[in-house]
Amino acid sequence: MIFLGILLCIAGIGFLCWLLFTLAVYALPFFVGVTTGVWAYGTGAGPIGAFIVGIATAGATLAVGHFTFTFVRPVWARLAVALLFAAPASVAGYHATHGLATLAVPSVGWQIAFSIVGAITVGIAAWVRLLAVAPPELAMRGVARD
Repeated sequence: MIFLGILLCIAGIGFLCWLLFTLAVYALPFFVGVTTGVWAYGTGAGPIGAFIVGIATAGATLAVGHFTFTFVRPVWARLAVALLFAAPASVAGYHATHGLATLAVPSVGWQIAFSIVGAITVGIAAWVRLLAVAPPELAMRGVARD
């Protein structure tokens, strides 16, 4: 029975890590949505209105980010958009890894070291997921295709 509990714990941690890497790109829209939802609730929109405002702004942030990253040609603009999406993902990765490291590692120094590695890893994963959205460059302009 103990063996089954250990296997389920490992499977649960693996699932949460997979979920963290998969959803890392959505950290910025989530943050913007929660912030505007809380602001709307504070101004008297009520819980349903605040939820609608938060969902709308999160969707708009995601759409504008993907549109900008997909259709804007200058490399500096694409780099800025990728950095805007990867930075909050790195912060979320730091805190998620720190939470897991706090449970498993007694040394504070090692907790911070693992947290920094987790932040870098999640930031790179978000960066790669965002680059997968970008269309391939038109390197073959003027060349006839089949």
